[in-house]
Amino acid sequence: MKADLAKCCLPRHQAWSLPPQFYTDEGLAKHEYNRIFRRQWLCLGRADQLPDEGDYICLDFAGQALILIRDKGGDIRAFANTCRHRGARLLNGSGRVAGIRCPFHSWAYKLDGSLAGAPYMDKASGFCKADFGLISYHVSTYLGFVFVCLAEDAPDFALAMVDFADIHAPWPMETLVSKRSRDFKVDCNWKTFIEVFNEYYHLPFVHPDSIDDVYHKPDAGNDVGGYFATQFGSTEGTGGLLQTTQQNPLPLMPGLTGREASGVRYTWLFPNLTFAIGVDAMWIYEAYPLAVDRCLVRQTACFPPETIAASEFENKVQAYYHRLDAALDEDIPALVNQQAGLAHPDARQGRFQPELEPNVASFASWYADQMLRTN
Repeated sequence: MKADLAKCCLPRHQAWSLPPQFYTDEGLAKHEYNRIFRRQWLCLGRADQLPDEGDYICLDFAGQALILIRDKGGDIRAFANTCRHRGARLLNGSGRVAGIRCPFHSWAYKLDGSLAGAPYMDKASGFCKADFGLISYHVSTYLGFVFVCLAEDAPDFALAMVDFADIHAPWPMETLVSKRSRDFKVDCNWKTFIEVFNEYYHLPFVHPDSIDDVYHKPDAGNDVGGYFATQFGSTEGTGGLLQTTQQNPLPLMPGLTGREASGVRYTWLFPNLTFAIGVDAMWIYEAYPLAVDRCLVRQTACFPPETIAASEFENKVQAYYHRLDAALDEDIPALVNQQAGLAHPDARQGRFQPELEPNVASFASWYADQMLRTN
């Protein structure tokens, strides 16, 4: 297995895909959760999805139950979704609260995670509320994204993001506003879902009548120093619309010039978030493992505030949502079929097409490196 993983770390023109077992084996999935999801910075969506004090969202993935919540000072916090009394789950779904109260024995926590009240615990000898705050995790916000690390000692965030800001500087990423967001479950490994979003190879075969004609041959994938992969390609019109509905686009993002004003950049923030940012919109996918062959996906569409403020926005944006849904309707059956093939006992590694799958090759190399580490 180590030799197979090592082949993923070769240069793009020589690299192999991940062994099929890493998409199907439950034991390897648990190892993956510990090596990657509990050690690395995870991008968990956009900060503006928690706009006000007390806004929260619960995330369940890789055996982890997490609460993201905005505190009184305006910072986003991340807590384990478990009471410090006897472990009951604290919150579900999303919403807004003045504080966090356990539904079992009514232990109450402030938005900063500190324990505010614990009924009748004054009878417990030596009990101190300061010792029983919620289990908290590292949080960083960057260019509008929220990153969380579950490790006690988080790796250097700056190292993970080397080159990211420079490459994405042409787009007003930090000020984009999240609009429609929806969740759905897919019967495939979380990696395969993000992989299909990051490669051009499948477009003429899976999307021949919907979006293939929009995309030209892409540039080479960027060489980057951080923990992400990215590739730019020019488009015929906007990548945010189907090839048959290009006649009524939204306006260009402010400040876009040159090639960036006529193309799309596809970026994968390792391990579990990917986005495309084009001339008029950004669309994001977060993928969360529920089982080795099933994942939860959150899709979010983002637009400049100037675009949203225009009177024609709500009418025009429906075509953008339709494009996202139409592409998914074509991708998901292909992914379910791929998962079935990966589960074949004789399935083996393949090779990447280096010009059309560089992001996927870069992720496979990063993933293999993480799984091969001994520390």
